[in-house]
Amino acid sequence: MATDRLQFHEMGIDDRILKALADLGWAQPTLIQEKAIPLALEGKDILARARTGSGKTAAYAVPIIQRILTSKQNVREQAVRVLILVPTKELGQQVQAMIRQLTAYCARDVRVADISGKADLSAQRPILMEKPDVVVGTPSRVLAHLSAQSLDLQSSLETLVIDEADLLFSFGFEADLKSLYMGFLIISHLPKIYQSFLMSATLSEDVQALKELLLHNPVILKLQGSQLPDSSQLQQYSVQCEEEDKFLLIYTLLKLHLVQGKTLVFVGAVERCYRLKLFLEQFSIPTCVLNSELPVHSRCHIITQFNQGFYDYIIATDEQVLADPTTTAQATEGKGKKKKKNAGRAKDKEYGVSRGIDFQNVSNVINFDFPTTVESYIHRVGRTARADNPGTALTFISHTELPLLAEVEDALIGDNTECALKPYGFKMEEIEGFRYRCRDAMRSVTKQAVREARLKEIKQELLNSEKLKTYFEDNPRDLQLLRHDKDLHPAVIKPHLKNVPEYLSKTHTLLRDLSPINNGKNPLKSFHYTGGRSRGGKAGKS
Repeated sequence: MATDRLQFHEMGIDDRILKALADLGWAQPTLIQEKAIPLALEGKDILARARTGSGKTAAYAVPIIQRILTSKQNVREQAVRVLILVPTKELGQQVQAMIRQLTAYCARDVRVADISGKADLSAQRPILMEKPDVVVGTPSRVLAHLSAQSLDLQSSLETLVIDEADLLFSFGFEADLKSLYMGFLIISHLPKIYQSFLMSATLSEDVQALKELLLHNPVILKLQGSQLPDSSQLQQYSVQCEEEDKFLLIYTLLKLHLVQGKTLVFVGAVERCYRLKLFLEQFSIPTCVLNSELPVHSRCHIITQFNQGFYDYIIATDEQVLADPTTTAQATEGKGKKKKKNAGRAKDKEYGVSRGIDFQNVSNVINFDFPTTVESYIHRVGRTARADNPGTALTFISHTELPLLAEVEDALIGDNTECALKPYGFKMEEIEGFRYRCRDAMRSVTKQAVREARLKEIKQELLNSEKLKTYFEDNPRDLQLLRHDKDLHPAVIKPHLKNVPEYLSKTHTLLRDLSPINNGKNPLKSFHYTGGRSRGGKAGKS
């Protein structure tokens, strides 16, 4: 049936775009690309719902670039032709990078600018004065430039894209979106006729309302009934364990290389992020942290280096405060004089990790802290098993979180009789021999150590952020200047914890009783630990 699918070269796409697609290794379009690109090239408005990792960005980027190239055959005047609204700064940089990859052979004809960063409006004004063909930004930043009259869309805009539309509302941009659209109507920032794309993983009531405001007789594409891949591609497991067991389990999984490949570990708060990092440092397991307190340049650099294979593990927060950014402002106002003291640690409401960001080749997602909503679970787990790649999700659950587990299981069952989230039932007594080492490490990770680590990391990354900004402008390919997985060392490091003693080397029985998964291709396989000290594959398969 693959031969019956529409191919890129059959869509009437410019040869320069086709060459860029070939360079990216895209042999054929994904389902969303196959359906959306021809409709977009016909000039239709599109509302598309497709799960994360399905190729939505390219589904609107390719027709946008094609339309710009076609327009410039007749009109050479430089103007802002496309506006792309995104919920986070990280996604803004990702979209810009994708468009630059697709315009590798027509970069002179198609210019793109990302204004979603934290730079001053005055610093971004010269970029907009050059009238890039494509402008990418968050609603708040675009609204600020419109108000400052540094962005003009009235006479030239041809296409409006809202990416991850449902996430825009969860990040508190609803007021900005409404103000933006009212501003368009009152001040006439938008032309009367323009093409619109609305891309979303879910079709919530907010997205439906946005559709009524922005789209004109749209084609609605609902391409996946499930928001996650099926069990042949994504294997989902849960382990019931309490607080200490969580630390014991993740230590053994990572130290004995029972988890293979790049791994995202999600926790529920910034403090937990650093506590887990300091705990793993005791065993010489390097990790990066990713949270809303870090500057945007550092966050994007961490993601870039993770995608390029510099790091194996990222500990990321999925903070509830993002769902209602006003709570941060209210809390700050209530602290009065403490406001200045904590100003350097203010959270960025436009931060997002569990959704929208294109983490590449992630083999595993570990929910160290259980997500508080079904949607959050889907967004987290959606970071793995993207496109056609396999992936595994492992979720730790305490007894107090069992009602939340039931909600997730109900949501994942859908029309099927079986739930995709299965219990991962090995016996915790198999790793009891490691418990005293776990407790020894946890005693070193005090509240004071976590507080010092948090402050040290933020100060360090603030300095690194400025270095990154200036250095990579001159040396864009030198991505090894700064690493983000260095030890913080506010806790006392106990050297004897670095290596696993010989008498614990019989841990190959850890997962012996598990049934084979996916014809034996289980990323959490049982390994026989041979006592090797380096990370490079010293644990052999049993």
